[in-house]
Amino acid sequence: MDIILKKDVENLGLEFDTVSVKPGYARNFLIPQGYALLATPKNKAALEATLEARKEEEAKLIAAANAVVEQLKKTSITIPAKVGSGDKLFGSINNADLSAALGKAGVSVEKKYIKIPGNTIKRTGKVTANIRLHRNVEYNFEFDIVSDAPVEAAPAKKEEAKSEEA
Repeated sequence: MDIILKKDVENLGLEFDTVSVKPGYARNFLIPQGYALLATPKNKAALEATLEARKEEEAKLIAAANAVVEQLKKTSITIPAKVGSGDKLFGSINNADLSAALGKAGVSVEKKYIKIPGNTIKRTGKVTANIRLHRNVEYNFEFDIVSDAPVEAAPAKKEEAKSEEA
């Protein structure tokens, strides 16, 4: 079932997007809560008229989104996390963690605009997240997840212990 979003809906789309959802989700949640309209020809025509009237405002929003993308291109993020055996994390990293890390780096991106494949990350390494700031502006942001434990601390302690015994 095709619907037109009236508000931003996390993990679904942004305002004025036309998306396809299951009929029960649309009828029982999105439409009664005022988040969406049915995508009838009349509503599609009204959407086009609204977008035409908002063209100037949309241009400003696109310019602001492109400015954030330029900041993201200059930013590199490394998120430290507790790691167990191998490269498996204790817990997981999600879009809220990435949003907080970006905020510390000086780039303000709300978590609802960040889409991580699989919704959570449970292993260390390089990860790509899709950041959708506007319906026409998307950016694939790469970041690293590393262990927060010092790697060389354990062998150094063993060497100190051996030298004390001698």
